[in-house]
Amino acid sequence: MLKSRVRLFVVKELREVWPPTLFFAIAFNLLVLTTQLILADYLIHFANFMLATMCALVVGKSVLLANALPFFSRFDAAPMIQPVLFKTFVYWAVVFLVRFLEKLGEYLFTGGTLSGISEYISTHFTWHRFAAIQIWIFVLFLIYTSVAELNARLGNGKLMKIFFRGRSLEIKPAPQAADSNVA
Repeated sequence: MLKSRVRLFVVKELREVWPPTLFFAIAFNLLVLTTQLILADYLIHFANFMLATMCALVVGKSVLLANALPFFSRFDAAPMIQPVLFKTFVYWAVVFLVRFLEKLGEYLFTGGTLSGISEYISTHFTWHRFAAIQIWIFVLFLIYTSVAELNARLGNGKLMKIFFRGRSLEIKPAPQAADSNVA
């Protein structure tokens, strides 16, 4: 009985985490690829694809965390722009917090002290790079959330059918509006 519940929980979590993880893995790896292509003229090597994929896993887990927040479905009945913007901001804020805490954790695990955190943040923390990544994460979450909300509004799975199934052979003509001005 316990194994069954655990297995159901794991399957549910994997179903929730794979769409954002896959989306962000593709997006982050495309960003790494284009950055490397641009910097190749200057013989500069930027980041690797494994790091981009690991970041996508962090974002995917952050999505699960945000989805579990009690207020997350607050605007689900509102016009679609409201839940899209709200969820995008919540996802972005959770990832911001997770990434910031991750950087502080790295500092502490490499011998940093609690009293040295403010000095580390002001002198060694790469705010420009952190902000640039957060801007991209916001834009990507806006795209991801828009598509996810559209999928939910159409009926879960309908969007996949629209994109990946062929058109029906039966094509129905568009209804003609009766023109009352014609004599």
